[in-house]
Amino acid sequence: MSEAPHLLVEEDGAILVASLNRPEKLNALSGQTMNLFEEALYRFRDTPDYKVMLVRASGRYFSAGADMKEGTSQKPSVDRTGVAIRERHRLQLHGMQRIYDEMEHIEKPIVVAHQGPCVGGGLELSLSCDFRLAAKSASYAFPEGKIGVLPASNGVSRLARIIGTHWTRYLIMANLPADADRALTMGLVHEVYPDENFEEHCIGFCRHLARQHGEQMGAAKIAIELARDLGRDQARQVERMANSSLMLNPDYLAGVERHIKSIGRKDENQ
Repeated sequence: MSEAPHLLVEEDGAILVASLNRPEKLNALSGQTMNLFEEALYRFRDTPDYKVMLVRASGRYFSAGADMKEGTSQKPSVDRTGVAIRERHRLQLHGMQRIYDEMEHIEKPIVVAHQGPCVGGGLELSLSCDFRLAAKSASYAFPEGKIGVLPASNGVSRLARIIGTHWTRYLIMANLPADADRALTMGLVHEVYPDENFEEHCIGFCRHLARQHGEQMGAAKIAIELARDLGRDQARQVERMANSSLMLNPDYLAGVERHIKSIGRKDENQ
C-alpha cells in the first residue's frame, strides 16, 4: 500500500490550497513535503487566475517541524567546520531558505492557517507567509534551544522583523511557548478564530483578499518590506514611486471616474 502524498493541492476558485498531509507524523516537514510545496508555490506564482495561496494542515498539529528521523541524502558534511554547516543551511535542508525567499518575493498574498501546534520548521515556513491565522487551540514554539542551537532558516531573522526583539527573546532565548492569544498579543498572528468554525473563517479571509486589486497588493507587498528597512524620508519616496505606477493604471483611472459619478448621483438625489 503506497503512502499518501505528504502535501495535497486543490483549488477553491481563485485560491490555491496546499495542505500538509502527514497527520500520523504530526505533519513533520519531509523532503517530499518541501518538494511538493515548492511545485505548488511556482504553480501559484505562474498562474494569473490564482490570487491567494492558503497553506493549511490536516490532523491535530499544523507541523511539528522538520522530520528529524527521515533518511535523506542531504547529510551533514564530513568536514565538521563552521563554513560547512553554514553552507548546508543555505543550500540544503530541502531548499527551505530558497523556498522561503521565493514566498516573500511573490507579489501575491500567501495565508497560513494554524489549526493546532506550530513548532520549529513549521513556524519558520509560516513566517514567510503574508498573513497568519490561528485557531484558538493553536500554539507556537521553537524547541531548537533545548538542544543548544538556533532556528536558522527564518527563525531568528524573520521572527525579529515581525514581532521585534522583545518577544523574539521570549520564544528563542527563554524557550517558552505561546498560545494563540499570546501570539496575537505578540503580533505573530493576525487573527484568532474559534476552533469550531476555523476553516470557514480562513476561507472567508482568503476570499476577501482575492477580491482586492492585484496590482495594489503586489506593490504594497514590496513597499511594506522596503519601508521597514528605510528611514522615514526614503520610505516616503517608495510610496511615491509605487503610486506613480499605480495611478497610471487604467483600472485606477476608471475607478476614480466611477467614484466621481457616484458622488454626483448622490448630490442630485439630495
